[in-house]
Amino acid sequence: MALKKYNPVTPGTRFRIGNAYTELTTDKPEKSLLAPMKKTGGRNSSGNLTMRYIGGGHKRKFRVVDFKRDKHTVAATVKTVEYDPNRTAFIALLVYADGEKRYILAPNGIQVGQQVVAGENVAPELGNALMLRNIPLGTIIHNIEMYPGRGGMIARSAGSWAQLSAKEGKYAIIRMPSGETRMILDTCFATVGTVSNPDHNLQQLGKAGRKRWLGRRPRNRGVAMNPVDHPMGGGEGRSSGGHPRSRNGQIAKGLKTRHPKKTSSKFIISKRKK
Repeated sequence: MALKKYNPVTPGTRFRIGNAYTELTTDKPEKSLLAPMKKTGGRNSSGNLTMRYIGGGHKRKFRVVDFKRDKHTVAATVKTVEYDPNRTAFIALLVYADGEKRYILAPNGIQVGQQVVAGENVAPELGNALMLRNIPLGTIIHNIEMYPGRGGMIARSAGSWAQLSAKEGKYAIIRMPSGETRMILDTCFATVGTVSNPDHNLQQLGKAGRKRWLGRRPRNRGVAMNPVDHPMGGGEGRSSGGHPRSRNGQIAKGLKTRHPKKTSSKFIISKRKK
């Protein structure tokens, strides 16, 4: 991926570092795979504000992405690589041999015209989806299922990846993007390669308006509030707000929020690095 630094012709472009989008091949999405999206503004069904700092933003349509890759042994050709406003990664449009079209998460380095296939015993090549039991050790993978048939849940954001480090019995041992090592059933599917758009985190919006276009409203600090509004608010002058915590009083740094008796803890071999 290529980044683009702008000449400071306006205050908004002085510090802006944008995406050059050199990988994208079209700006017209596949109409049959679009679905409407309704904005919530952070409100629930009663109209109460439950999530702050959400609202506005450009109108979007949802792209129906195939995370399951359950069309097995049917070869597909990559037709386009496209931008998706609802996620940080790019998506690729596949046209299967029988004419069906589906979107998938675009692996980094995938090219238009390339053939990909999903199945239990396909070759472990870029963009192919297969069971963890059939993937060689050390392979970089993404879009990993946690439960067979439910679709990929792990390593789906821009530039993320995991690594298949070992196999023990019916489990595969995966090194997660966070550094955590855990066991996953080897009948789960995963896609070979890393997720596209790896330099996403190096972008700089450059101005507040670009953040508003993304549907994010201004976020003010807790220490700048009054005691009635936030546990860290109040005080004379620029006094600090004490230990960082949320508006509800939950400690922000160091507090373990994972339930100590969670059943899936037995599948974690080593915790993520702090």
